[in-house]
Amino acid sequence: MPNLFDRTFRALCSVFLVGLAVASTARAELVWSADGGWRIEGGALSGLVGDDGRRAIDLMNKARTAEERQDFGSAAKSYERVGKRFGNSVFAPEAYYRGARVRLQRKQYFKAYENFQQVVGRYPSYPRFNEIIGEQYRIASALLDGARNRIWGRIPGFTNREKAIEFFEILLATAPYSDYAPLSLMNIARAHQKLGNDPEAIDALDRMINIYPQSLLAPDAYLKLAQTHASLVEGAYYDQGSTREAITYFEDFMILFPSDGSVGAAEKGLGDMKRVLAESKMKIADFYFYKRDNYMAARVFYNEAITVFPDSIVAAKAREQLVKVEAAAATAGAAVGKPKKRFLLF
Repeated sequence: MPNLFDRTFRALCSVFLVGLAVASTARAELVWSADGGWRIEGGALSGLVGDDGRRAIDLMNKARTAEERQDFGSAAKSYERVGKRFGNSVFAPEAYYRGARVRLQRKQYFKAYENFQQVVGRYPSYPRFNEIIGEQYRIASALLDGARNRIWGRIPGFTNREKAIEFFEILLATAPYSDYAPLSLMNIARAHQKLGNDPEAIDALDRMINIYPQSLLAPDAYLKLAQTHASLVEGAYYDQGSTREAITYFEDFMILFPSDGSVGAAEKGLGDMKRVLAESKMKIADFYFYKRDNYMAARVFYNEAITVFPDSIVAAKAREQLVKVEAAAATAGAAVGKPKKRFLLF
């Protein structure tokens, strides 16, 4: 009976041999030559035998020949047929990749993206993984900037920024730690702003600063968050939830990135938001003062206006109003304490 050392040694040998096999497969690649067509280099098997292997090679060669003569429509169909029929073979990822490239030649962005996604979604060890993520990012960016997907490779369709958002989200899910992930979130926010979907834009920017706080894009995300909230502010007479959010993000930006070149813009935005919030406090204070004679409530809100923006014109006006409130309160108190006149009837 083998002892513990023997069993351990054999297990290590097995792991070593499996590692060698995996490394050998990883180094294998498909190589094309005009004379010999497609062939496998690196010692790996195709994953196909008999007629299936011959059909896959024939389709790959047919596709590449069509590609070489710039018959991109025919080439794309043949490559995609290989991917669908022989998905478990070594040919499939290369076929989807080349199918995507020729679809791009025809400006068929949707189909190109789909083919690229087949590669990174099903064959993550494919050596061009990072290159493909970059291509997907460029496709989504082009759609965001107004590129039109061509129907049948000839007829330009409508602009489709919703599809750009979808593609950026897929890229995020596929490669969340790539350099393109923070860029995708910033572009998702930009797309939603173009479409007038401010809450969705805020969500994308919020994800950006929480998931990638160390990204070089974080300062821009903080500032855009503040500016987007500021764009939702309707004035001193309305709810100030967006105003407070804008103030928070402007202040966070200035604290976290004090040497950023956009600090001046943040200071201006912060001042504008504080002014609106202070004016809102003034409106409430005036209501209690002039409409309800509630001097205690008026004092509270005038003082809040001063606290929000102490060195502003609004604060100076609030201090003037406080003097009036005290005078009115004193007059009202005197009137309450004064004895009432009595009239005697004889």
